[in-house]
Amino acid sequence: QVQLVESGGGLVQAGGSLRLSCAASGRTFSGYAGGWFRQAPGKEREFVAAVSWSGGSTTYARSVKGRFTISRDNAKNTVYLQMNSLKPEDTAVYYCAAGPIATMAPPSYNYWGQGTQVTVSS
Repeated sequence: QVQLVESGGGLVQAGGSLRLSCAASGRTFSGYAGGWFRQAPGKEREFVAAVSWSGGSTTYARSVKGRFTISRDNAKNTVYLQMNSLKPEDTAVYYCAAGPIATMAPPSYNYWGQGTQVTVSS
């Protein structure tokens, strides 16, 4: 079992930055790919970014590419999401996930965190 806890969410003005962290406990995170997803009110959960277990491969949603950066520190059992140039449409609950491969499909992930709220004001 892997337990995931997100942190770093909050309220920020448009154009600002936030860094989300996803800390794993239980089994080591290093054997799993890491993903970030988000869900806005009334919308389905959508893919944001994913990173391979080694950190050598990353994938981004088109809407965040060039603004967000996913990374990981396996020594700290943590995956990060650096979010720059934030827009009001980035407002959502952000979820961290762990799974065998870095994909855009939520069912591919076995473990999920509780989520952290990100609110971007205009």
